[in-house]
Amino acid sequence: MTVIDTGALPESASGKKPDSLWTRLKPLTLSLIVPALLLAFWQVATSLRWTRLIPKPYDVAEMMVDFAVGGIVDDAFSATLHIHLLASMGRVYGGFLLAAAVALPIGLMIGRIPAVRMLLDPFLQIMRPIPVTAWLPLSMILFGLGPRSAFALVFLGAFYPILLNTIFGVRSVDPKLFEAASMLGCTGNAQFFKVVLPAALPSIFTGLRLGLGLAWFVIVVGEMTGVPQGLGAVIMDARTLSRTELVICGMIVIGIAGYISDRIVVMIGNRLLAWSPQHNG
Repeated sequence: MTVIDTGALPESASGKKPDSLWTRLKPLTLSLIVPALLLAFWQVATSLRWTRLIPKPYDVAEMMVDFAVGGIVDDAFSATLHIHLLASMGRVYGGFLLAAAVALPIGLMIGRIPAVRMLLDPFLQIMRPIPVTAWLPLSMILFGLGPRSAFALVFLGAFYPILLNTIFGVRSVDPKLFEAASMLGCTGNAQFFKVVLPAALPSIFTGLRLGLGLAWFVIVVGEMTGVPQGLGAVIMDARTLSRTELVICGMIVIGIAGYISDRIVVMIGNRLLAWSPQHNG
């Protein structure tokens, strides 16, 4: 009797159809439709003079090139993109990591321990609706003008999404999982690591994504506190100088940086949560 090793056969011989070129390009193609339509509308609106306040896409592209490598305008902003981007990244990722380090253990305790929930949850729920912009004057008083105020505001922006999603994940664990774990001999504190934490991870990663997104959102407000470098500082200086094309460049860079950051978190989540039916990336 001859045994055929299907693993050595081509995909077509083993019954599995190879992905077509369209199948591979479809996600990218669909994701470009809305930006292309907006770009076309932008071009038409500025060409027909529907507005005189917004520069043409070409002017923004030209400014972006100068912002990145210089050689066109040659002013104080030329070839400084990497300096401002790295400054903002340091504040965003630093504030985000500190927020995660504080919010995750607090959220786990509030979700799991009733006494901690009664102690901390009312206070946190009162503080949560206060917008980050309302903290701006106080942060400037407490931390002074400069990077520390920006760091504190980014921390506040990222803290609550991580905290609330962690609490939700812990409190949403199916009680039947505890019963099943007890029947298998998993009791006491071991249930936290083998039941609670794995079941809460999808919600925790959702909170991390939201927190990191809000960290990039808040960085512009944070860098209004007198920092000399950062994308938010560039946007504020460009607004003062009526450099609308530079304002748009700063917005585009923040959007791209936030998107890449989100994709990194999603990639990590996909690897760690491949087992979870609740996680679809």
